[in-house]
Amino acid sequence: MRAISGLWRWRHNALRRATDLAEAWVALAALLLILLLAPVVGALVGGATQDTLQESVREQRAARHLVTATVIRKAGGSALEADPEASSGRDLRTQVLAQWTAPDGTGRQGPAMASIDSPQRGDRFTIWTDPQGRIVARPLDSATAATHAVLAGFGAALLLMGLVEGGRRLIVWRMVRRRYARWDQAWERAGPDWGRTGTGS
Repeated sequence: MRAISGLWRWRHNALRRATDLAEAWVALAALLLILLLAPVVGALVGGATQDTLQESVREQRAARHLVTATVIRKAGGSALEADPEASSGRDLRTQVLAQWTAPDGTGRQGPAMASIDSPQRGDRFTIWTDPQGRIVARPLDSATAATHAVLAGFGAALLLMGLVEGGRRLIVWRMVRRRYARWDQAWERAGPDWGRTGTGS
């Protein structure tokens, strides 16, 4: 992008090469693409992701139910584990054998993760189930969905910026290689005695 700062200076510079001006215009075009296109792409991707995730939030909230389960006994051989869906890794859960009533009214029983340090028979805790009473993960919340959408938008904008900058560098690299090839051809035309004309050697 340094070439842009010299664009005005190169307008009437006798030492300016055509490739210098071309590099400056390529850099200016890349900068304009980054400044104008990256925010638009980021907003579009973020908005589309937000719509999709919020729809998923609504579907999950409609299909998942919070029910109260009762501990029958602690499941054997299960140590405390961190809840992978908790916002902090300190939310420890213990595997227990529990019973609960499904949203359709049927009684269910099976292993479940309880957020109780020392579960005893009769302790109550909440779990998320599907309409048939099978245990499922808690539904995605709106704030988390919005955060994911913002990150997706930023990621798309950064990806576009990287692609534009990579394209600019590739174009400039090809221009420099072409310039060096022309210099090599000019040296070959000049021959090994360049600069020695008239010396008699």
